[in-house]
Amino acid sequence: MRAFAALVGLGCTALLGAGCQPQTACPAIAQAQVVALTVAREYAGSVKTIRLKACQDGRCTEADLELFPGSTTVDQGCEPGPDKDRPCSATATPDGTMTGMLMLDRLTESPIEVTAAGTGAGGLPLPVRTLTFTPRVAYPYGEQCGRFISAGVLLDAEGLRAV
Repeated sequence: MRAFAALVGLGCTALLGAGCQPQTACPAIAQAQVVALTVAREYAGSVKTIRLKACQDGRCTEADLELFPGSTTVDQGCEPGPDKDRPCSATATPDGTMTGMLMLDRLTESPIEVTAAGTGAGGLPLPVRTLTFTPRVAYPYGEQCGRFISAGVLLDAEGLRAV
């Protein structure tokens, strides 16, 4: 009987301890299933159109990308005050790059082959560039909130690089 009472006591203590663990709130953010392309600032003036093809796990997706001016974030600081919760701001500033995205049905951790082709500013074909790389896996909100997989490439005069 004494062993049973001790066992019940330990069980209750374990349940109470488990119930007091801090809960982590995970943001409700959906992940975009894309391959992101950035055309380097030094090369952006040479590019008129880009067609991107991505193959992963036996599936390929290909499309002409709509290119948009790229930007960088500039910190504008925080308002002075004693509070830790004071307002802060930042702004986006054009950086001379061009960006586009190729939507995929599914993005996994498997290697992905990306091919970029297109036309130059003068109307001539750009060199066809191909790169095989493994997408990045990150846990920006902690492992308890799940992983984010990202696939990004940079196109410049030398070719494609994973970013």
